[in-house]
Order: sequence, then C-alpha cells, then structure tokens
Amino acid sequence: MSLFDKIPKVYKTAYMLICLWYAANYTLSSIIEWQVFRPYNTDALWNGLYMFEALCIFIGLTFFYAYWLVRYKLVFQITGHIIGLSVYFMAMSYLSYYFDYFLDGLVFFDDWKEYMLNLLSWDAMRFYDQYIITVAIFYVIRYFEYTQRKEQEKSQLALKNKEMQLALLKSQINPHFLFNTLNSISMLISSSKEKARKVITQLSDVFRYALDSHSGELVKLVHELEFIENYIKIQQVRFGTRLKYVVEVEPGCTSLEVPPMILQPLVENSVKYGIGPKDDGGTINLIIKRVEDGIYFEVTDDGLGKNASKVLDGKSTGVGLKNSNRRLMSIFGRRAGLKIEAREDGYTVKFVIPVIKNYEPAVTKEVAELIEH
Repeated sequence: MSLFDKIPKVYKTAYMLICLWYAANYTLSSIIEWQVFRPYNTDALWNGLYMFEALCIFIGLTFFYAYWLVRYKLVFQITGHIIGLSVYFMAMSYLSYYFDYFLDGLVFFDDWKEYMLNLLSWDAMRFYDQYIITVAIFYVIRYFEYTQRKEQEKSQLALKNKEMQLALLKSQINPHFLFNTLNSISMLISSSKEKARKVITQLSDVFRYALDSHSGELVKLVHELEFIENYIKIQQVRFGTRLKYVVEVEPGCTSLEVPPMILQPLVENSVKYGIGPKDDGGTINLIIKRVEDGIYFEVTDDGLGKNASKVLDGKSTGVGLKNSNRRLMSIFGRRAGLKIEAREDGYTVKFVIPVIKNYEPAVTKEVAELIEH
C-alpha cells in the first residue's frame, strides 16, 4: 500500500477543495493582472500557474507538518505553527519575488528589498491566510474525528455493557444449582416420573427466563415473581419441607417493571447460606410494597444469620449480591443500593427502586468500572 493510499479520504477531499478554491483565486487574479496591469503579457498567466502549483505543494506539506505536530503538547504545537507560518511566508514570498521581479531582470538587493517591503503590507496577508486556513481545516477535521471516535467508543461500551449483563445474568444461575437439580431429577425418575417431568419443565422455564433477560430491558414484576417461584420449587425438591417460601406483594405492584433476575441472587443467598445449612430449615419471606420513595423490596430469612460464616466453605465471594447491588445503582442511582442486615436469627436484604415509566439502558460510571474489572 502506497503512502497516498494510507491517507484518510477526508484529508484528500479537504486538500482538493482547498486547491480548487485557490485555483479560482489565482485564475481570477492572473487574468486581472494580464488584462489591467500587464496587458497581453502572458508571463502574468504563467507566473500565476507556477505560484498555484507551489501553493498546492505547500498545502500538502502543511497538512503533513500539522499531522506531525498534533502528537505533541499544545504549547509545542503553537510554537511549531508560528515557526511554520514564518517559513511558509518566506518560501512563498521568495517564489513570488522570483516570478514577478527576478525573471523581469530586477535581480539586485535593492529590488528584492523594495519587493519585500511592499509585500509586508496587506499583501502579506494572503500568504498568512493560506497557511492559517490550511491548519484550521486540519484541526476541524481532527476535532470531528475525535468526536466520531468518542461516539464509536460509547457505542462499543454500550455493547460491552449488554454483553456483561448477559454474562452476569447467566452466571447468576449457579452451576451447583444445575448439578443438584439434575441429581434431584435423576432420583425422581425412579420414584415419580410425573414429578420429574414437572421439575424439568420448571428448570426449563428458569433457564429460558435467564437467557431471555440479556437485552437490558426491564421486565414486569409478575414475570420476575414467576421466575423466583420456579426457582424455589426446584430448590424445594432438594430440601423438601425444610424450605418454606412466603410472598407478600401489595396489590397493584405486579404490573411494575424491574431489572430481570434482580431478586434471584438474594433468594439464592438465603437458600445457600441461611436455610440450607440449618438442620431444621426455615422460611424465606419476600415482601414487596409501595412506599413514598418508590417500591420497597425485602428478602428475609430465619436461617443461620451471623452464624452462617461457620458453614461457609471459604469459596463464596458474594459476587451475586455485589452484581445485584451494582446493577441497581447503575440503573436507579446510589440510593437504590442493597441494604444488608445480619441478625442472630437470619438475614435481611432490602432495597427501594423508583417507578420508571420510560427506561432506556445507559452506560454509567458504575457499569464502566464493572466492565473494566
């Protein structure tokens, strides 16, 4: 691939437009000089053509020079462009002197001095403008490239956020839960095929809900409750009457929308570390009601509570609760974070979320930090 092919199309287009603009300017000025100041002297036309060719070369060099400078700090860039402007002016002024004076025989120092003094008036602005306009267009293009790149990064971050949410939701279905459920199904097949088929259907519903919840959209609370109920019924196959589940939902709350699978890690935590290790089992209570700030959620168990640390296997890191906490705060703000209360006779996890009518998943600082980790 040649150097020309590596240049982005936007810079090629900008270069062509600048050259076309100055082509019109030089053509008009050369015709005026040919007709008014140097009647029928074709040198005026040729000089204009040569100056335009030199201008096109210097515009290209200015683009490359600005591209080289932009990698340095702003102070260095400003200093570099002041130097570049001076060099550009000297180069173009010498070429202009060569075509307008030198070729006409005005070759002495006094002739050059007279020409330069005349050029240092308003005529010099045309050379300054050529450099400044070229550099300005370069930085405008860089700005729009930067803005576009940021938008692309934002889109990629949003995509990663959705992928992360999918991974989190899938990971919340603990592999041990699947293993234990399959063992339960295996035992049920020999004793009650009907119960085994029912558990398989419930397990299928649990995983279907988990896989369908990756879009980041909120779901109706009634569907979340159906999912939790299926999850509990599967766990009850393993724990039997040792595991009880009580739901208290205030009328009118079931049509509200909540993040999918936001309750499952809380319930699983109660089953795994509260009720499961307790010899006589216990009860999980799920309370959902309206409060002044929004909708109040509470998962309470009468399991081991503070004594649960004695039965932990050392492998638990509380990832499920941490993920739920971060998801809640990323969507509803820090006030919606989990509040955990450990007692001697159990655990309580609660949170409040505001009622959101129009929800659009957004990439927030908390979610971005979660992606990085």
